Amino acid sequence: MIKIAGSAIKVSAGTTVSRILGYLRDMLVAQVFGAGVFADAFYAAYRIPNLIRRLLGEGSVSAAVIPVLSETRATKGDEETRRLALALFTLLVIILLVVTILGMIFAREIVSLIAYGFAEDSEKMKLTVTLTRLMFPFIFFVSLAALASGILNTYGFFFVPAASSAALSVSEIGFILAIAPLLSSGNQIKGLAVSVIIGGAGQLACQIPRMLKIGVKLRPNFSFGHAGVKKIAALMAPATVGISVDQINSFVDTICASFLPLGSVTALYYSNRLMQLPLAIFAIALSTAALPAMSDAAARSDTKTLKETLNHSLRLMLFAVVPSMAGLVVFGLPIIKMLFERGRFDSGASAMTYSALAFYAAGLPAYSAVKIFASAFYARKETAVPVKVAAFAMAINATLNILLMRRFAVGGLAMATAIASAFNAFWLFVILRRQIGPLGARKIASSLGKTLIASTTMCAAAYCLFLILPGAKDGGIGTLIAIGAGALVYVGAAKALGMEEFEDLREILVRKISRRRRGARQ
Repeated sequence: MIKIAGSAIKVSAGTTVSRILGYLRDMLVAQVFGAGVFADAFYAAYRIPNLIRRLLGEGSVSAAVIPVLSETRATKGDEETRRLALALFTLLVIILLVVTILGMIFAREIVSLIAYGFAEDSEKMKLTVTLTRLMFPFIFFVSLAALASGILNTYGFFFVPAASSAALSVSEIGFILAIAPLLSSGNQIKGLAVSVIIGGAGQLACQIPRMLKIGVKLRPNFSFGHAGVKKIAALMAPATVGISVDQINSFVDTICASFLPLGSVTALYYSNRLMQLPLAIFAIALSTAALPAMSDAAARSDTKTLKETLNHSLRLMLFAVVPSMAGLVVFGLPIIKMLFERGRFDSGASAMTYSALAFYAAGLPAYSAVKIFASAFYARKETAVPVKVAAFAMAINATLNILLMRRFAVGGLAMATAIASAFNAFWLFVILRRQIGPLGARKIASSLGKTLIASTTMCAAAYCLFLILPGAKDGGIGTLIAIGAGALVYVGAAKALGMEEFEDLREILVRKISRRRRGARQ
């Protein structure tokens, strides 16, 4: 179990690098474009290739590719695994070329579907279509990068794949700082779209040296009849829907947001980005690290180890995500002010963004649990159940969107997503328990209880400090001090409560420090 936590820390470290650069990028974009027409058009257009990237790339890799590669490696060795990896690369290149070309051709029809509310503003619709065409090649590069990440994860490499996504932020930041000031507003937003493509290509390029190191040379292999390719093809479609339900819900949210007041699409994007930070650093990191281990256990029919890995991953997730949820709810508005409120992004945009963030944050434990439960299903190559549950969850989300957006506007869309995700997580837990037996619910509940006590203590202490620090309410340095102090209180409370999860993480850090000291002496 320590190994899983150690791998998760590597993923978290790489993801943290990427996310920090991502927030710097978002700050710059918010400063230049605010929450107006250009930003709404850009984020609506970006949502389209980003969704397809999750469906064809990250969703299918997490759900189908890693379990099959793990099984092939365990039963047939590294040479056959590399052969399968090359066949997958070749096939995915062909599929992605077709998807990219069709997407560019039918960009207007796609935009009419995802941002139907833009139809009343012909200029806004025209700009969104143009940006969609410009950004569609992003899908090609970033989906291949996702496959590379899956292969490297199978071989135990986690940091480089997680950190490679920083290439997108580096590309956009470079454009905004060096080139955008030389262009008109209309050309600035188009240039930003081009920088997205460059960033996607960089994400793939970052991983190629590590791929070559493990012996995967990127050359064509048309062995599409390989048994592994057939298994992945059988798993891919339902697996993609099941594990990417949050992205599909975001797609539906964007459609609904296009009918709301100006700036709603942008507010939804920024609030989702803030919620995604703890989700990526903790939940996705844990599910990424646990999937190869659970797949290996499933290949050996070792149900006990699979359940232990699942239980430990859930407890570590709750230990990290629950205080993150509390922090975003309590300090969400000053965080938004600190990160984004400058230039054209005013206090009204901050308030609108927080109205969505508060509800998104409340759903964090559910989003995170879905990631880990889905990984357990796909490790066992079980795809039907997650798809059925996800379909119901999407129906609930769409229905609640219509009902709640009338009263709560953009906040209602985030609330609907949180409720639908809670439904998804609950039923995945119930069904998984029926299939493989008890999952250690009492141990999970005990850990959650202690986590809630520590989180409450953290928020109380941090908020008291927040109230007396100058400038904290306006997103000044006082906000960071209060949050930092709260984190220390949480660690102290977890230690006082004797939480096993805290001790596991502390042991890993102690080991890493000891290794570095030994290496320095040598």
